[in-house]
Amino acid sequence: MHFDVFNGDADGICALIQLRLAQPQTAQLITGIKRDIQLLDKFTVNSGDCITVLDVSLQANSRRVNEFLHQGAHIFYVDHHQSGTIPQHPHLTALIDTDNTLCTSLLVNRYLHGKYPLWAITAAFGDNLNHSAEQLAATLKLSQTQLEALLNLGIAINYNSYGSCVDDLYFAPEVLYREMSAFQSPFDFISGNPAIFTQLIQGYQQDMANAQALTAEYRSAAVAVFMLPDSVWARRVSGVFSNYLANLAPDTAHAVISHNPGNNYQVSVRAPLARKFGAGQLCAAFPSGGGREAAAGINHLPADQLAIFIKKFEAFYS
Repeated sequence: MHFDVFNGDADGICALIQLRLAQPQTAQLITGIKRDIQLLDKFTVNSGDCITVLDVSLQANSRRVNEFLHQGAHIFYVDHHQSGTIPQHPHLTALIDTDNTLCTSLLVNRYLHGKYPLWAITAAFGDNLNHSAEQLAATLKLSQTQLEALLNLGIAINYNSYGSCVDDLYFAPEVLYREMSAFQSPFDFISGNPAIFTQLIQGYQQDMANAQALTAEYRSAAVAVFMLPDSVWARRVSGVFSNYLANLAPDTAHAVISHNPGNNYQVSVRAPLARKFGAGQLCAAFPSGGGREAAAGINHLPADQLAIFIKKFEAFYS
């Protein structure tokens, strides 16, 4: 059996598209919403099975990785999040780089020697790595119109990955991957399947308009905290709204709080773009938290911990 395991955001989807364009392989798809990262818990393997894992933390899945290797599976793992200790095993190939200018799709682009760079650019825009996306785009001499199309697509795919469950999304990540992977390039997808692209862009614009009407729940010289209402649109927009705020005020750290079912919150944290550090460290101090230097989150923050989080957030970036 072959398993393709990938984060349901722009980076995970575009990374797998690149790989399967270059190396076609029928596989069982394992994915989920953006925050659903312990994806290796969703299936079992047998000796000789092959697993490709893209854009989910090795640290969060280390137990299952070691179990699968012990059972005789072969694993190809590409990621840019904190990995913890990487197992040394002949059946594991791990391409992991936590440099804050990289995402998984850029690592796959490097692995494939630049075979499908347009998908990597799209993913980098989706991960709010605009400078990295523009640097790669400059080597291809793309027009401004083409660059904006990739930017909009990356944001739209990433927007579609946020929610408390798949039902919050416009398209399940597996469905979106299958639709997109039929095309050689993002431009072919935009022109060849305009209904999906249009629906995502319109949904993004409406949800962002709702979010932009909000004022900060807490603000200081160093940080700003926004509390979203308990609604589906708010759960969808939390990640892209966080990226928007980070770009709008690059010297400020931002936290966007949205409601989960039950008495707890989901938190999206963005370090200041001018000082991209510490977001993952801050969030990892809370159960269910983690991420990268520039962008991180907490999946389930108990309501009685919210004030404690804001205090630590303020102290960390002051």
